[in-house]
Order: sequence, then C-alpha cells, then structure tokens
Amino acid sequence: MSERRQFQGWGRTAPVMATAVTGTAGEVGDLLRSAGPRGLIARGLGRSYGDAAQNSGGEVLLPIEGQPRLVGDRVVAAAGTSLHDLIRFLLPHGRFLPVTPGTRYVSVGGAIACDVHGKSHHVTGTFGAHVDSFDLVTPDGTTRTVTAEGEPELFWATVGGMGLTGVVTSATLRTIAVESGWVDVTTDRFEDLHSLMAAMREGDDAWTYSVAWVDTLSRGRSGAGPGRSVLTRGEHAARAALDARRSGTPYPLPGDPRLGAPRGLPSGLVSPLSVRAFNELWFRKAPRHRSGELQTLATFFHPLDGVADWNRLYGPAGFVQYQLVVPDEAGDVVRDAVATLAASGHASFLAVLKRFGPANAGLLSFPMAGWTLALDLPARPGLGRLLDRLDDAVVEAGGRIYLAKDSRLRADRFAAMYPRREEFARVRDRVDPGRVLSSDLARRLDL
Repeated sequence: MSERRQFQGWGRTAPVMATAVTGTAGEVGDLLRSAGPRGLIARGLGRSYGDAAQNSGGEVLLPIEGQPRLVGDRVVAAAGTSLHDLIRFLLPHGRFLPVTPGTRYVSVGGAIACDVHGKSHHVTGTFGAHVDSFDLVTPDGTTRTVTAEGEPELFWATVGGMGLTGVVTSATLRTIAVESGWVDVTTDRFEDLHSLMAAMREGDDAWTYSVAWVDTLSRGRSGAGPGRSVLTRGEHAARAALDARRSGTPYPLPGDPRLGAPRGLPSGLVSPLSVRAFNELWFRKAPRHRSGELQTLATFFHPLDGVADWNRLYGPAGFVQYQLVVPDEAGDVVRDAVATLAASGHASFLAVLKRFGPANAGLLSFPMAGWTLALDLPARPGLGRLLDRLDDAVVEAGGRIYLAKDSRLRADRFAAMYPRREEFARVRDRVDPGRVLSSDLARRLDL
C-alpha cells in the first residue's frame, strides 16, 4: 500500500507531505531498492517532536507489527511494537523493561533509533544498552542480525542513529524481574534550583529512578535564583510492601488514556499566565516530604500518557521541546537557561531535570554524564533566536541537544555538539552510499 499523507512531529510545527508505504519485514528490502530520489525513512508512532521521522516529498515506512514473545529473560518484538503493548505483555510474567522514556507510546524501532533514556539513566544507561540484537535491513536489501559483539560499528551507529543506517524490523531485548507493578515513591519539594541540584548530586546514586519537575517562572525564597522544584524518586515495590488491596492486583496493567485533548484548540492557551497558575497549583499540591507512597508504573513513569493527544493543547502553532545535556561541572548552563526563559516570557509548561550517567558507545547517542534539562515551549515569535543563544552556551560547555526532540538546530552547531559524527558518516558511507535512507532532519543537519 502507498498513499500521499501529511506527516508531522509531536510538536506539530512543520507538517509535510510524503508517501506512506507499508510492508512486512520480508518486503522491506524491495521497498528500499525501489525508493524514489528523496529516499525513505521508517516511522514508529510519531512521538519524535521534530522532523526525525518526516521525509518531505519522499517515502515514509509505517510500523512493522507483530506479537512479542518471551525467551527466558529476553523478549523478541517487532520494530513497530509499542512499549505500551510490550509492558502489558511483560508485566503478567513479572518482567519489565530496564529503560522506559517519558511516554510508553513509542515503538521498539523508534526507541533504538533515538536511543531513548528514562529516569534511571544514571543506573541503567540507555535503551540501547539493553538490546541483545536487532534485525536490520540495509539499502542493498540485505537483512542481517546485528549485535554489539559481532558488528560493533554498525550496532552503535544504529543505536541512536535516527534510522539512517537501515530499517530495524525486530529486536531482542533484555528485561528485568519485578515483584510487582507498583513503585515505592519518595517526594521532596525545593524552593530553588540550587538546593534541588545539590540534593540530586548528593543523593541520586542511591536511587534507581530520579526526576525533578522545575517551575521555570518562579524565584526561590533564598534568593539563589529561579526554579522551585519537586523531586521524585522511586524503586520497584517488593511484593511484601503491598497492602491487602494491592496484593490482589500485584501487576496492574497500564490502560489507554481516559481523557483526550479536543481538536481545534486555539494557540495561546499555554501562556505565561496559565503556566504560572498551573505551576502554583502543582507545587502546592506536592508534599514537602513524603516517602512510602505506592504508585502504579503508569502514574510514575508516564503521567502525560493519561491524556491522549495532549500536544493539541498548544494549538495549531505547536510547540518545541528543547532538551540539552551539559557536563556535571556546567550546572550553571542549566541555571542560566531557566533564568533566561523566565526573563524572556517564553514559559515552559513542562520542565524536567535529570542527571545522566556515563555515555555509551553510540556514535550519535544523546546522553552523556551530567545534567539534562527538557523544556516544552510554545512556538512563538522570538523563540528561535532565544534557543540559538542557548545552543551557543551548550556548545561552549561541551554539551549537546537531543536530536529526537529537535526541529530547528543548525548543521554547524550539530557538528560542534556531536564529535563522533565523522565515524557515523563512515558507517553510512559503507551501508548506504546512495543515501537511500533520508529524512528532513538528516537533510537539515547534513547527516
């Protein structure tokens, strides 16, 4: 099947027309060999915020589906399988994924291509660190089973390689044992960013999961600067920690969204005024300190998944998610970014701060040891110039921007942020000399 369709990223900022194509895993080779001059890119569930899974004027391969199966403590899944379906499959077996990002509505293939990370990166690393192997179809039509031991260059160019080394059709993933589908959560409030970062630096290593929400419009009472915050940390709950009611359903499965954002909402609903009101409510709702709270996996890991199509809240103009990472000693870049946004009036509805552990061998993988800040920003005049200035600060600090969420980075800044891009280009030259695999992001960044 092929048909002309509109595609856009989750941020809805740059819709384009392309030809949607479908096929089985066995047909991918033929689809690649017959791709037109604008090439082909595989697309998962459309949760990349920018243009990574768009191919204006070219072809877009829709998800390849299949039923997962458990083999010992590994799960074999088709590339188009969502993490939502995978978690629902694994939990009744007492298994879970070592890494899950902020939404479970991403595909296995997309998670590998973007080398997604979660609240546990400082302990578990990225999604790609738990991939045993994947089946990859390269543009010459060859299907090969790739492992980090057998073909390390191709493996680590594909993990985080934004779908530009081949089409992943299935993968074998490691899983972890969990005694329940509940998380034992501890919450703490902080009046400013300085005290939050000190607490994370001192205590994160003692927790598997850690994440902080930051109010980018506040100013701390201590005078240390903006950024009052709520820090949430958690561990998988032991079966013995469940009360009688929860023991009856030790593995509650994540369900589909109960709410949905309506179509046709105007731009401007997410404004400094509405963000300030939400932030006040959210901060006051959080306890100063609470431990021992049991939350479901869905509540702890994927709170936004409770609202379908929440990206429509930003209206037709859409929004930009900007995620940076800088080394540990460059925490000032994070504090300056929050202060700059607060002063500029570009309010972020959602600001999330985490600490990453060491980088892996991925040639274009985003995480590196240090601080990562993610911001959702309504697309408004002047935002691009502001983010350009933040890009400069990130480059100077030796950091980078997350390609899975990017929609506006310049090629020269990308080159400065990703020092292993030449190694990546050599692998691409080997497996795709004709640049059959292409995307709007690849053309924009000269990848």
